Amino acid sequence: MRSVTYSMNVSADGYIVDPDGGIDWGAPEPEVFRYWIDEIRQIGVHLMGRRLYETMLFWETAEQEQTLDAAELEWTALWNPLPKVVFSRTLSEVRGNARLATGDVGAEIQRLRAEPGEGEIAIGGATLAAEAAALGLIDEYRIMVYPVLVGGGIPYFSRAERRVDLDLVETRPVGSRVVYQSYRVRR
Repeated sequence: MRSVTYSMNVSADGYIVDPDGGIDWGAPEPEVFRYWIDEIRQIGVHLMGRRLYETMLFWETAEQEQTLDAAELEWTALWNPLPKVVFSRTLSEVRGNARLATGDVGAEIQRLRAEPGEGEIAIGGATLAAEAAALGLIDEYRIMVYPVLVGGGIPYFSRAERRVDLDLVETRPVGSRVVYQSYRVRR
């Protein structure tokens, strides 16, 4: 069965977005960007909410609009063809290799797990991940911790989440400032 992972950049105080909606504090060093390139190779489908979808639309046309370095070209070559499922109450259409979700996150994950296919089911975005976590559908949490305190915003973990026991899979520095942590849900 395909596993469900939730991966995001996180401030040291636990937020994926600062109080003003900014994510500039999480701009990746080359080693961190390399980590995300390597991680995307393991993904079979990416689930995301509207805000993350709109942020990631940049990559759909980045090659035509500016000169990309080798790592950015590698990222676009992996990201653009990756199947994506977008959850939104306001969008009526999506672009690229994306489709709008036809059900709630639980139904979509169950459907994707039942389909033949390889690669993980990745979730991006705290709101969507909170819905999946409430249903007990996340198998692994992957956190890229940045050394910054943003003082509020959107938390990585939902404040309403029930107790979930985790087992440490891995922790290691990535680049000179960032620490990667991975935890598997104890079943």
